[in-house]
Amino acid sequence: MAPAAAPAMLSSSNPEHVRETCQTYGISEGEFGELLARVTAAKATAYCPYSKFRVGAVLLTRGGVFVSGANVENASYPVTTCAERVAFGKAITDGHRGFRAIAVATDISPPASPCGMCRQCIREFCDLETPIIMFDGDSNFSVMRLEELLPLSFGPEALGVQSQA
Repeated sequence: MAPAAAPAMLSSSNPEHVRETCQTYGISEGEFGELLARVTAAKATAYCPYSKFRVGAVLLTRGGVFVSGANVENASYPVTTCAERVAFGKAITDGHRGFRAIAVATDISPPASPCGMCRQCIREFCDLETPIIMFDGDSNFSVMRLEELLPLSFGPEALGVQSQA
């Protein structure tokens, strides 16, 4: 089996890239702009004195609510919490279910994708078609659906539980 091709790097300053992305993934250009602005702001709140690797995440709910999170490090590294899991923790405890898109921002290029643990967390609460938009420090982006980032995934259905997606 051939390895999957890397997703294309697109520019958020190119209106055609944004328009095509929005059409493909069912979000409006306004929502895309809001995801970019909020995920950039979330990244700025990261607590990362050890790695200096800032990560922000923003979830867009089906109801149009944006929920943000940032990574929170700990001197005992295993206690560190990723931005995506912070955002999901806030969203779920605030009663949100059903997510239309996820944005993640880092300072590196190409942009970083969610780690394996975060991919599994996303799988718990999102359907496999959910787009994950990954931004670099210059607001360039790549986008993939959850099923592309986590193929052959293990979800609630495997345990006989209806998905919360």
